[in-house]
Parts: sequence; structure tokens; C-alpha cells
Amino acid sequence: MANLREKQKQQTRQSLLDHALRLFQEQGYVATTIDDIATAVGTTRVTFYAHFPNKTELMRALFGELNRHLDRREDSEHGSTAGSLVDAAREGSFDAIRAWIGAQAERWPDIRPYITVVEEASAVDPEMRDLREAWFGEVIDDITTGLAAAGRFDEATRRYRGYLAMELLNSANLRWIQHPWSLDDGPELDILAVAWTSLLGD
Repeated sequence: MANLREKQKQQTRQSLLDHALRLFQEQGYVATTIDDIATAVGTTRVTFYAHFPNKTELMRALFGELNRHLDRREDSEHGSTAGSLVDAAREGSFDAIRAWIGAQAERWPDIRPYITVVEEASAVDPEMRDLREAWFGEVIDDITTGLAAAGRFDEATRRYRGYLAMELLNSANLRWIQHPWSLDDGPELDILAVAWTSLLGD
């Protein structure tokens, strides 16, 4: 019986996340209320609060889902990490970086709802902006770790290089969301990989 209750609890939590993500896309982050999310699930705000103290914590959970889509695992030191990104930054070759960027771009259709909501929420909510910046920082940590492992570049410049690389990747992703192009051909990802290699490679 306890296992059944726990399973139902997890199903309700996931349903709250799924419906919240949908409503954030349809109505906007600010316009969507806790009551809207609870009603969409067929429950009450009391049940919502049993799972999430507020919308910010729900969004934190959505970041966790985003990390799973991107194969980022929890890390006690950095919050989350992706060994594949650390490896690509350490290798520093065009081929390694292009392969990593290609693997990320394959996930863009799946993460589009998360990225769209995060960008909109960050523009209007300081707490969401902080969450977004912290998440970006975790990704930049991976790049910095890879560069440090390779002994490449002055320690003082590694994080800035990672920041620039992530800004380029994020801009490309947002551009694709607004004006999709084929991810299987075309020069866009090759150009992005050249820029990353210039910033992070030998």
C-alpha cells in the first residue's frame, strides 16, 4: 500500500510538471497561476503545495527535467555536470567539439519547451533569472574543467571562454527555435563548432 501511495504521489508530481510546462507555453509564465496548474491536473492548490512551495521551486524541478534530457547528472560540487562536455573541452579538436554540438542539437526539439519557458520567465522574474544564471554556470563549469584538465589557456581566461562559448550555443538554439533549419545538413552547426574550436581549442 505504501508503494502504491508513493507511486500515486510521483504521478501527481509529474502531472503538475507536465501541465505547468504546457500552460507556461500557452499562457505565459506570469499569467499562469498555481490554481491554473492545479485545475489542469484536476486537483487543488493544497495538493500543489504538497509538492512545490511555489512556482519557482516547480521551475527548479523543470530544470532537473531539462538536465535529464541533456544527459546532465547531479554533481555535489557543481550542481550538475555532463562528462561528454568536459571531454569535448579537454580534447579541444574541431571533430570532438562538432560531435558534442551535434549531439546537443539533436535534443533541441525535445528541450524547446523548457528553453522557451526559461527564457520568458527569466525576462520577468528575478528568481528565475538567478536560476537560469546558476544553470548556465554549471555548464560553464564543465568547459572550465575540461580546459583545466588539458592545461589549455591561462586559468584566468578559461571561464570567460566558456561563457562566450555558451552564449554562442544559446543564441544558436534560440535562433533555431524562432526560425528552425534542418539540423541534418546546412552550415550552421559547422560554423558554431569552428567558433567553439577557436575559443576552446589549441
